[in-house]
Amino acid sequence: LHNKPTFSQTIVLLNLYQNPQNTAQTADGSHCHVSDEEVQEHYDNFFEEVFTELQEKYGEIEEMNVCDNLGDHLVGNVYVKFRREEDAERAVAELNNRWFNGQAVHAELSPVTDFRESCCRQYEMGECTRGGFCNFMHLRPISRNLQRQLYGRGPRHRSPPRSHTGHR
Repeated sequence: LHNKPTFSQTIVLLNLYQNPQNTAQTADGSHCHVSDEEVQEHYDNFFEEVFTELQEKYGEIEEMNVCDNLGDHLVGNVYVKFRREEDAERAVAELNNRWFNGQAVHAELSPVTDFRESCCRQYEMGECTRGGFCNFMHLRPISRNLQRQLYGRGPRHRSPPRSHTGHR
């Protein structure tokens, strides 16, 4: 059970990302194989769409992370840290009236401000023995090209280029 803050720069969009490797089934209920490349492309498209829309509508994003855990309380959670608390507050208020990919969006303020403290260090080193049911965040990485496109090259320049206006 986590504290629910009354103000924060960070919001969580609960169970928003649907990993096709976890959900791909045929009509008879058997699982379809989805390649790692297809999963990465699907994930990068999802990440870019959500990041771009949130930043355009609510304000500068410092960091966005998506959990790759399997436990119900973390699966598909998207954590977005805005530069300003006011932007996060407005995003939560407006996003709870939205739908994404056929499901209602559930947004709330999150106490997480330093993702390094919330992440599983063993997972980052490829050694987590708890697998997808670990209680620390297993963050799914985006491709290097998307990282450069959204966050820029330098560690201090964290916003996407202003010329990006595309919508899908």
